[in-house]
Amino acid sequence: MVENSLLLTDLYQLSMLECYARYGMDATASFEFFVRKLPSRRGFLMAAGLEQLVAFLEGMHYSNEELDWLRESGLFAASFVDDLAELRFTGDLDAMPEGTIFFPDEPVVRVTAPLPEAQLVETRLVNLLHFQTVIASTAARMVLAAPGRQLIDFGLRRAHGAEAGLLAARAAYLAGFAGTATLAANRVFDIPVVGTMAHSFVQAHDDEAIAFERFARVRPNALTLLIDTYDTERGARFVANLAPRLAREGIAVKAVRLDSGDLAAHARAVRTILDEADLQNVRILVSGGLDDRALLSLCSSGAPIDGFGVGTSLTTAADAPALDCAYKLQEYAGRPRRKMSEGKVTWPGCKQVYRHYAADGTIAGDVVALLDETADGEALLHPVMRAGRRCGLLPRLAEARAHAATSLARLPAPLRRLQASGVSVRISDGLRSLADDMDRARRGS
Repeated sequence: MVENSLLLTDLYQLSMLECYARYGMDATASFEFFVRKLPSRRGFLMAAGLEQLVAFLEGMHYSNEELDWLRESGLFAASFVDDLAELRFTGDLDAMPEGTIFFPDEPVVRVTAPLPEAQLVETRLVNLLHFQTVIASTAARMVLAAPGRQLIDFGLRRAHGAEAGLLAARAAYLAGFAGTATLAANRVFDIPVVGTMAHSFVQAHDDEAIAFERFARVRPNALTLLIDTYDTERGARFVANLAPRLAREGIAVKAVRLDSGDLAAHARAVRTILDEADLQNVRILVSGGLDDRALLSLCSSGAPIDGFGVGTSLTTAADAPALDCAYKLQEYAGRPRRKMSEGKVTWPGCKQVYRHYAADGTIAGDVVALLDETADGEALLHPVMRAGRRCGLLPRLAEARAHAATSLARLPAPLRRLQASGVSVRISDGLRSLADDMDRARRGS
């Protein structure tokens, strides 16, 4: 369900490839994907999307239909289009594992391949990595804001397209969400799927209590009832009256969901009603316009809420929907390269990120260094592909999810409290020296 057409690219990528072909520019190039600066209110980001990137690189080719379209378009020389039929990814990929916490100026992915190959993958690579990283980073904040609570992705209907909704479910689960309402995400990624009912189901019945009873008999497993269509507390009383009858038939009400009003106040009132009916095991789930700040507020208030359904703010990353990220040439034909555009200067050469930890196991700081520098610390980029083939099996989603949980647990306390204080990222002496040497050479001094 994830589209991998090589036509999912910008026109200028093929325009450059046609020029490279004309002048024989096919030496080895290295590009790195990184983020220049953090969005407001963000103190960290979480890497995601690597699995889809690897699948894209492995299957990279033009279909006969796409080649026919390119010929008919008249945009490129026929001989160039003919050559595209043989194009495959034959290069190397190094990357931070999915679920890794990272910071600005740190390469998250490095592609090393013949220049045309490394150039062509840019658009889809950024598209895949950027989106899931945005969502995983947003979801991670929500996980930190609601410790110990179940978080469910409700966001497909507000996502910017079907692929976005599917990949958002994946990124959220990677970051620590417990499940999704999106059926396709269960089929494709085996993410636990969770669902209740809509208000329209209750409205379609003349009697709210009958609506609850009918739903319970047809969908008895993991039964959750939406109780705020008309009056939240009245709905809770209907559940309190219905639950004992259902229990005698072996049907257990597992949870009730609230979707409107003062969620904290309603949750307290509903908890009292349920407890008085000896329904202490019935959980309270809430939804309705929630973001990380709302989650933090509700949890800090002590409201008796066991889980949250989060939609719009998750799948659109409403407070920070885009990253200032880039995929830039770092080395070509054995020589380091450096972009000097105002406000967009890059650090040259191929790099590694080394992480250091404090005595308590939390992240103390990172160092970005050249590959040929000697450095201590945990190296964060690992070989993923060599000569166009995987080095081994990628971690399964469950394993990446466990890595993400470990990464979040290692954040310094201020970042776990969602404060925007960053972790120190130091540029190594060797990298600074290389940049200075290149600057002097460019100036002719």
